[in-house]
Amino acid sequence: MNMTEKDIEKIVQSVLHNVESALGKSASASPSVSAVSVASGEGIKPVQFKQVPVFQQETVKSPNRNRNLGGAEEKWGVFNHMEDAIEASYRAQMEFVKHFQLKDREKIITAIREAVLREKEVLARKVYEETKIGRYEDKVAKHELAALKTPGTEDLKTEAFSGDNGLTIVERAPYGLIGAVTPVTNPTETIINNAIGMLAAGNAVVFNVHPSSKRSCAYAVQLINKAITEAGGPHHLVTMVKEPTLDTLQTLIDSPKVKLLVGTGGPGLVQTLLKSGKKAIGAGAGNPPVIVDDTADLEHAARSIIEGAAFDNNLLCIAEKEVFVLESVADDLIFHMLNHGAYMLGQHEVEQVMAFALEEQGNEQNRGCGFNPQRHYQVSKDWIGQDARLFLEHIGVQPPTEVKLLICDVEFDHPFVQLEQMMPVLPIVRVKTLDEAIEKAVMAEHGNRHTAIMHSKNVDHLTKFARAIQTTLFVKNASSLAGVGYGGEGHTTMTIAGPTGEGVTSAKTFTRERRCVLAEGGFRIIG
Repeated sequence: MNMTEKDIEKIVQSVLHNVESALGKSASASPSVSAVSVASGEGIKPVQFKQVPVFQQETVKSPNRNRNLGGAEEKWGVFNHMEDAIEASYRAQMEFVKHFQLKDREKIITAIREAVLREKEVLARKVYEETKIGRYEDKVAKHELAALKTPGTEDLKTEAFSGDNGLTIVERAPYGLIGAVTPVTNPTETIINNAIGMLAAGNAVVFNVHPSSKRSCAYAVQLINKAITEAGGPHHLVTMVKEPTLDTLQTLIDSPKVKLLVGTGGPGLVQTLLKSGKKAIGAGAGNPPVIVDDTADLEHAARSIIEGAAFDNNLLCIAEKEVFVLESVADDLIFHMLNHGAYMLGQHEVEQVMAFALEEQGNEQNRGCGFNPQRHYQVSKDWIGQDARLFLEHIGVQPPTEVKLLICDVEFDHPFVQLEQMMPVLPIVRVKTLDEAIEKAVMAEHGNRHTAIMHSKNVDHLTKFARAIQTTLFVKNASSLAGVGYGGEGHTTMTIAGPTGEGVTSAKTFTRERRCVLAEGGFRIIG
């Protein structure tokens, strides 16, 4: 069909008129226009039309108009008011889910990983200097682990079912805005781990961090946001409140814009989140026992136990907290532990350490992750996560070179066995039989179902303990660190959700299941 230039111009003007009408604008021409050339068989002629932006980012509107959201900290995700942090992340998530595909999410996550790896020493130093607990070199390793081994979008698997009745696809959909709480033991590492998984799932997240780590956490949040925007992502996918308190936590919990709550900490925190009426994922207490039987490679067991228990001065909830060893091999195990960096406390030295590292429990507050009303002691705040050599110096002992861990030979009911200490002090309990070891290990774990470790070459023994303890992580013949991918296979996590059942969390954990059904398969049998 032959069309004249006038015909083409008429069609274009008609289309523009319809577009402008749909946008609620006047159909008349605007003086500020851009030119587009329309080709015809007779030549090229410019046609004038209005320039309509495809997408324009909305600015965050504070609930209080007098608040200034233009500061440098707030630009990169650290807000003075929790309400503003929630609003900013809520809007960012809406933009994220509408305009960014899976490949875009992965690009953003890659940028976060690279930023963390570049800054891992800085992050570790900031956490160490602010919290004054743990070991700097181990914090570097934790940041590297979180950056490299936290799953991204590859964790989101779509299922499909097809047959005579059609096709069904099960997709992983985001919750929307997540409210997350982080601990002082792994503050920035948890932010990095949670952020990667939550963003991979299509969410945004607002953090209420532990007050003792607020400055290092603010640095991590700003680092993440800068990486996101440099990769082309929305501002404020990850935010936090500058001064976290119980009130800001309650604001986060109560906000109708927050659809999922995630908490990493003690049972009090988990209970608070569960009372909210919202979906909650809670990582709770742990007091991981280790069993060493008479078939174990004792030198390997000694090295592995020290590696896990001494790492970051025993701050991790997965770390070995107490050892149950068969009497027949106990002396050999201790010998190998002494050869690999442990120091054996004598009975008097144990009493000296207890005198300053433990406190009489006069109220219902316990500084470990767990709480048991039958216990009469709690860990002194001043000694959580401190170096082993400092304990020895405090009791007048010249620390041996490179001492990593203090060990002691005690009875089952000793406070060091029953408490989740988070100190580099590891009690060893001698037992006569495997059944006794299992029974006492289960009791010492206090039903947390968090982590347990066993060293044995007997598969039946390993299976028997695993079935009895029923923990989320069960590590065989390795350091507890292997349970989160450090020296073992599998991905890492800083949020192990035992109380609420999700287990080792990842991107998939932070999604909803969405079923899409195309029924009847395109034909129908008529009888």
